[in-house]
Amino acid sequence: MDLNDRTTLLLDGSSLCFGSVFPRQSEASCPCCSVRTPAACSAAVAVTWAILQVGNTESQYAEMFRASGVLKIAALVSAFFLAVFLAFQMLEINMDFRIGSGMARVAEDRPPAHRHKCDLSKACPVGHFSFKMASGAASVVGPRMCLEDKLLMSSVKNNVGRGINIALVNGVTGELNLTASFDMWGGDVTPLIQFLKRIEDGTIVMMASFDDPATKLNDEARKLIADLGSTVVNNLAFRDNWIFVGGKGIKTKSPFEQHIKNSADTNKFDGWPEVLEMEGCVPRRQF
Repeated sequence: MDLNDRTTLLLDGSSLCFGSVFPRQSEASCPCCSVRTPAACSAAVAVTWAILQVGNTESQYAEMFRASGVLKIAALVSAFFLAVFLAFQMLEINMDFRIGSGMARVAEDRPPAHRHKCDLSKACPVGHFSFKMASGAASVVGPRMCLEDKLLMSSVKNNVGRGINIALVNGVTGELNLTASFDMWGGDVTPLIQFLKRIEDGTIVMMASFDDPATKLNDEARKLIADLGSTVVNNLAFRDNWIFVGGKGIKTKSPFEQHIKNSADTNKFDGWPEVLEMEGCVPRRQF
């Protein structure tokens, strides 16, 4: 019997029938017709009504239990997926930690890269000085000179200037003797000539251009520089870039020299050629 069906109580004097439970019947066939007293009929109605209420309550509780069961299942499924997600997260973190630890151990086991003096690409042989140098960049950044891992001249050291920059180094010990710069655009060439004449034999001479190294150069200055081993100085012109390493008393031409012409067709900067860089190993002077 479906307890959700609508039940209709038909009270007719001493008769009781249920329209849904029992189809409407004649009084003779109604199951309550045998109850002849009003009190007995009322009691039968009350009992039947109580039974229906209990059935409806049980049906409501059943619906509630079913809904509760669905919620429990949903909660269990959510908890399961959450646990799986957390497990994978922990596994990923653990794997990342192991990979990172492994890479750190590999890095620790690997010997450190050996650095050469002045950041040269390779070490110089015994009896040689390591050097690296660069010309100036247009009229903005000054030249840079390094010898035996010591910075001799640079914009950072604030000892460079427009024109020709010169560093004099002891050819035996590699110690820096003197630095100077000579303005070949707005200055006078005489101080440069006097400086070059005072250089002692056995001195390593490093030169680098900045902005303009040649406008004020005359034949006497060019010859003095050529005597230090330069093959380019006689062709040096306005705003050319030039770097050179020679020595006082040298008997041959120096292999350490680079030159680039100032040309509108090839200039990297507006009005100036690109920066020149050079590195090498200068033989130590033996007495």
